[in-house]
Amino acid sequence: MRSSIFLVCLMCLSLTQIHVSTADLVDDTCKQTPNNDLCVSTLHGDPRSSTADVAGLAIIMVDTIKTKATATVAQINTLLGSNPDPKTKNGLDGCLMIYSNEILNTDIPSAMEGLQKGNPKSAEQSMNNAANDADRCEGAFAGASPITSFNYNLTDLSNIASAIINLLF
Repeated sequence: MRSSIFLVCLMCLSLTQIHVSTADLVDDTCKQTPNNDLCVSTLHGDPRSSTADVAGLAIIMVDTIKTKATATVAQINTLLGSNPDPKTKNGLDGCLMIYSNEILNTDIPSAMEGLQKGNPKSAEQSMNNAANDADRCEGAFAGASPITSFNYNLTDLSNIASAIINLLF
């Protein structure tokens, strides 16, 4: 009987240690990124982070960027459907090409492939490209951009992903 109680206590202690270690990994990893708060909230918001290693955290971040980029494309299409003025339309058209062709069809798949094939340098470069592409989109407007918050968020997340991937070197 005592050995059964000891075994149950040992298992509970082990599970607690695993949970604490994973939370520590997220916190320790995010401290090494340019935006600790956004990193922590993003990773803790995904249940996969509870069992992920650093490479897994990088994959979660790239998946998050894909979700955000897809939402940005939807917002651009909504804005284009509202008959914007010609300057805004030109900026939105340019951003639609950047997000659709470069971020979603090149940068994100290349980053994911690099992570899955053990080539973190390639993955890091792809995330740097995604950040630069979002910045380029922001600069496509002659004046205020109607998608500034989307662009800044994607830039921030891409820079975080790049920093996490850099830890894999």
